[in-house]
Amino acid sequence: LLLQSSQISIVILFYSQLQLTWERQSSSFSLLEVEVLPVQPSGGTSKWIFHLEKEAQTQYFGEISIGSPPQMFNVVFDTGSANLWIPSASCSPLYTACFSHNRYDSSQSQTYIKNGTGFSIQYGSGNVRGFLSEDLVMVGGIPVIQVFAEATAVPALPFIFAKFDGVLGMGYPNIAIDGITPVFDQILSQHILKEEVFSVYYSRDPHNMPGGEIVLGGTDPSYYHGEFNYLSTSKTGKWEIELKGVSVRGETLFCKDGCTAVIDTGSSYIIGPAASVTQLMKAVGATELAEGEYTVNCDKVEAMPSISFEFGGTEYSLTGEDYIHWFGEDLCVVTFSGLDIPPPVGPVWVLGASFISRYYTEFDRHNNRIGFARAV
Repeated sequence: LLLQSSQISIVILFYSQLQLTWERQSSSFSLLEVEVLPVQPSGGTSKWIFHLEKEAQTQYFGEISIGSPPQMFNVVFDTGSANLWIPSASCSPLYTACFSHNRYDSSQSQTYIKNGTGFSIQYGSGNVRGFLSEDLVMVGGIPVIQVFAEATAVPALPFIFAKFDGVLGMGYPNIAIDGITPVFDQILSQHILKEEVFSVYYSRDPHNMPGGEIVLGGTDPSYYHGEFNYLSTSKTGKWEIELKGVSVRGETLFCKDGCTAVIDTGSSYIIGPAASVTQLMKAVGATELAEGEYTVNCDKVEAMPSISFEFGGTEYSLTGEDYIHWFGEDLCVVTFSGLDIPPPVGPVWVLGASFISRYYTEFDRHNNRIGFARAV
């Protein structure tokens, strides 16, 4: 499908608006969504496997339930944040993004517990605001009694177009707003998992089913080759590791003296400092279509140079086919975007789905480390 210029602008605006302003404990965020299809643990392994479904190479959507009887919601599973929020039935009619999604109605739940504390997360396109509530949350068949946010104010862009209803943060509890215990920590407290880890596989094959997989309590060897290389997190309580270089054609262009990389399941793109990404895109021959968004000639994708990231003495390379997404037959968008994140959080590089789809990723809470293995 050939997108006309107005359609291209909508696509670019959609992705641009999804970049999160790094304030308080919020993080980068994008189209990445996850569909949770429950598979009960077998053989007492206590390893819970959730198949993922994808759409348009970058969208993964999934379902959890809240309340009794269950109310269903599609949520993004995001390692860059640690809170759960979904649209509320109390959302004002002025916020059309609420009314294009599923909304939680506490009056319909027999297990609802009133809280009422105010809640706010700052995104690049505006605040998501609301109040806290507590209810039974089911994640792939695992029940937790969870404090979450009912969103009563949701900015139209980008959420009005999104297939997901809300966000389920998979980050550490220390980054949770208002000190709320995250869903994954509630699951850990039940001692049902074999290991205190979760792992993520994202498929780039448009014909592959399932579209990916999340495993709670372990990994799935059928989706990666060889052994994991593990890297300790550079800061306690964050899924961040030390990046020792970003290179093209064997030449290190950035981070020669080291910098920080965030491994973010909630971002489709790879995000870096604006000036660095501009230089990087020139090095690979990409053309800027809109501010911070780049395209290439679709006929040249296979010939694009590899871009490598060095962690712990090992280079992790992405080919053009890894970091370029096709929209139709004639629009090829580079999944790199420039964003200057101010101190003390920034400057950082954020490695999202286009990196994770090449490298199966394990998030190890017990040992505070991240492991990479070559994805199938």
